[in-house]
Amino acid sequence: MYETVSQRGGMSRRTVLAAAVTVGAAAALGAAAPGAVARPGAGGAKPTADWFAAPGRSVRPKFRWWWPDGLVDTDEIAREIDQIADAGFGGVEIAAVHHSIKDKSLLDTARHGWGSGPWRDGVEAALRRAARRGLSVDITLGPSWPVAVPGVTPDDGAAAKELVHGRVALAGGATYSGPVPPPVHEAAPGVTRARLVAVQAARVATANSTRKETGLDPDSVRDLTAAVTGSTLTWTAPAEGEWVLLSYWQRGSGQQPESGPHSAPAAYVVDHLSRAGTTAVTDYWESRILTDSLRRLLEVAGGAFFEDSVELETEGLVWTERLPEEFEKRTGRPLLPHLPALILDDSNQVFAFEAQLTRQIRHDFWATVSDLFNRHHTRALRDWAHTLDMTLRAQPYGLQTDAIESAAILDIAEGESLGFKNLDDYRCLAGGRDMAGHTVLSCESGAYNGSAYSTTWDRVLRTMGGAYAAGVNQTVLHGFSYAKAPEAQWPGFAAFSPYNGSPGYGESWGPRQPTWRHAEDISGYLGRVHQVLQAGTVRADVAVFRQTGYTATGIGASWFTSTGVPLGWTHQFISGPLLDLPNARVAGGRLAPDGPAYKALFVEGDFFHGSTPTLALADARKLLRFAEDGLPTVLLGSFDQALTPGVPAPGETGSLREVLARLLALPNVVRVTEKTAVGEALTALGVTPDVRHASASTLLNAHRVTREADFYYLCNGKHAETVKPPVAAIDHDVTLRCTRGRAFVPYLLDPWTGRAERVGAYTREGDEVTLRVALRPGQTTIVALGRPGLFGNGHGDRPHAVATDADEVLFTRDGLTVRAGAAGTYRTRLSRGRTVTTVLPSVPAPIEPERWHLEVEDWFPGPDVTRTETVRRTLELDALLPWSRIPELADSAGVGRYRTTVVLPDDWTPSHGAHLDLGQVSDTFRVTVNGEDPGPADRMCPVIDVGPLLRRGENTVEIEVATPLVNRLRTTRPQVFGNLARQDHGLVGPVRLVPYAQAAL
Repeated sequence: MYETVSQRGGMSRRTVLAAAVTVGAAAALGAAAPGAVARPGAGGAKPTADWFAAPGRSVRPKFRWWWPDGLVDTDEIAREIDQIADAGFGGVEIAAVHHSIKDKSLLDTARHGWGSGPWRDGVEAALRRAARRGLSVDITLGPSWPVAVPGVTPDDGAAAKELVHGRVALAGGATYSGPVPPPVHEAAPGVTRARLVAVQAARVATANSTRKETGLDPDSVRDLTAAVTGSTLTWTAPAEGEWVLLSYWQRGSGQQPESGPHSAPAAYVVDHLSRAGTTAVTDYWESRILTDSLRRLLEVAGGAFFEDSVELETEGLVWTERLPEEFEKRTGRPLLPHLPALILDDSNQVFAFEAQLTRQIRHDFWATVSDLFNRHHTRALRDWAHTLDMTLRAQPYGLQTDAIESAAILDIAEGESLGFKNLDDYRCLAGGRDMAGHTVLSCESGAYNGSAYSTTWDRVLRTMGGAYAAGVNQTVLHGFSYAKAPEAQWPGFAAFSPYNGSPGYGESWGPRQPTWRHAEDISGYLGRVHQVLQAGTVRADVAVFRQTGYTATGIGASWFTSTGVPLGWTHQFISGPLLDLPNARVAGGRLAPDGPAYKALFVEGDFFHGSTPTLALADARKLLRFAEDGLPTVLLGSFDQALTPGVPAPGETGSLREVLARLLALPNVVRVTEKTAVGEALTALGVTPDVRHASASTLLNAHRVTREADFYYLCNGKHAETVKPPVAAIDHDVTLRCTRGRAFVPYLLDPWTGRAERVGAYTREGDEVTLRVALRPGQTTIVALGRPGLFGNGHGDRPHAVATDADEVLFTRDGLTVRAGAAGTYRTRLSRGRTVTTVLPSVPAPIEPERWHLEVEDWFPGPDVTRTETVRRTLELDALLPWSRIPELADSAGVGRYRTTVVLPDDWTPSHGAHLDLGQVSDTFRVTVNGEDPGPADRMCPVIDVGPLLRRGENTVEIEVATPLVNRLRTTRPQVFGNLARQDHGLVGPVRLVPYAQAAL
């Protein structure tokens, strides 16, 4: 169901746990009770210019740090911490991952395995150095993934289990006499025992069959377990119909963590549904890993334990010893008669009853599994982490469990850019986070198949642009590989490269990459985005109620995903367990008024069960209470004929419909039958989004509110990376609502430079401001609505422009300033009614340099796997081309410095300036003009205002460009990278200096 070769990252800061969360809420959903571990988030700081320009380590991006188990050197560990800190990143997650190493015996797991003395020494060295450098350190709960414990065997009670089946077809009236049907699949290596759970017979019912499933008559299911003597069974089928004998066997799954062994003795995956499985993990840490010195270092480090996505592999059905008892306790019905409709064969359903009954049975089973997972695994591990002054960060998906509920339990929930199919997958986790009052939603970022050493930072930034709009506010990059390991070749050990002879999964960032010299620009940009998106409290327009809380599915919400988002609407998903949280109340027509403050609730059929209009009776009663308290509610579908999601108790369906009849009769509740009518229903209820624009757009947004300001993160992005056609540039007006009173002005916050400038041109009406937003594909900006002078730029509440025929109006050091790219007379209407006429002098035409001097630092393998040698190359270029099309550089990778001279005319004055447009450039770059650096530039829009650095006469422009390593690796390691095409890197242009003239009003 999920890719198992790409597991990914972590995040290591602690979240603010809302003071309003009570002990009762902790019991309901595991939200932090008083006394639980918590650390301040970015929301605790007051927004200022410095707050935005220089975000602290706690909000800066982090790396998943891949180690070859314990085969590490403490001096190298300290050196790599320094490299990460020097580049402006905020932390690491230590993970034992080495898929690239074929001969695992070279890792010497007996002496250097995960959890060994050398591994602990490495962890302590990392913690000590990180404490000195202000970095946080997270640690995965076990080697690789899923969570496993050395010494646990597949037959142990704490090991992961599966329920497998055997089957024999039997004609009507025929007698079976022989051994109990054995499992259809052999057990995994190391599994030596299997316990017979039950034997059943059922009559085949063709009417209940599907294309893949054999239909059975549920009323015919009979228990034959008592007829088993020793290991044999004798039974005669009734005369009518065809029959099937079914046996059910419980056994260990025998699953080991990915790409092992990682330890000696070997580690086996634990039971994620039982107390015993979690206890095995925590006992191992307490008795074998947590030395006194390590405990002390963890207390100082302030990091998190991390668990990757829950990828349990079974031949049959995921199982635990007490599942039948827990199912009956939850539903009031025995589980065994339902087993034929549940059993799996290599993830495929085998049998089915009538369709509705089958759906209800499967819902009840997986709801029970979800309860067990969240109670015995997620919540138990979180509580244990708190005893060590640590938090728990996890990717709570992979099983068919309520990940929305898990996100409310976890200190930090995490998604991933590889496994998540669209932005709604993040919105599921965001709903759990925000309803529980947590702060951070993390993302394992930038894992791309086949892209090792060819991943560009541009690609990572485009991926994350939309994820931030969907609720992500922490980036854990995939990843940073330890320097050396057996079998590694230049430029060093890479956890996922090579992979099965191919380049494998990217990326191994660090000094081995030419782009690392510009990594501070990337970490600064991401840190400023995180700073804003962790500030204050999130706001979302609509809560979408999801009967089944899965994520990593790519399934969105009707109308909102396809139509609402392009119009500015924001939404999150919530599930039934969240309705028991303290935040689940309505005040002033808002759900969760102290949190996301949803303006409306949307309910539709369950996408995971045929879009059937279902609601649990308890959930329906809570939704009725919300609506009675004034929450606008829209239902899509036949909810007047709703069904329970699980098998109903006697009279339960009638009670459900009675509650929904009361709900549908309320004036603030609208039921629609077509998806296209959802928007009209919201309008009829008086509900509008906080962000609006006149027509559909690729603009995505996220809204945060602090005591001082409303922050709007805006991104010209796409819903999923695979969406076609590609995003185009946008340029249109956007209306934003301020929730903090009417004494505000808009500011533009540049996450690349850290500058916060008051917007010069906009209109206001009440609590709304309308301004122009122009963004290239993937580009982002941040708008803050706050009191005059909030960011200390000296412009206070001076008049602003409301209309102009100039190119733009902006606040500069000289005050409100008109700027245009051509000479002329321009009229500007000010906010206090006055119209100002401005005459701008002549403006030189755009200049495109004709010649370039290029010096290249070409990278080659050095004398060992981590050493790089460089060759200097000097070229004179009459035209800009990608290196792949320059013969001397066709296979080169490294750093190029382009230099040219631009001559400005004698009539160039201080009223003139210019933008330097680099055109196409790959990958990272830095610019200087006349030896001065204008600061980091937007990677998605490489246009830099260099006006203050220019002078009449000659001006020297230098552009330093760094590339990925792939083109060089094509020649030095052709057996792995040779099949890749040369990639186009370098400065391609066209590069243009575009002058303008400006004058203060």
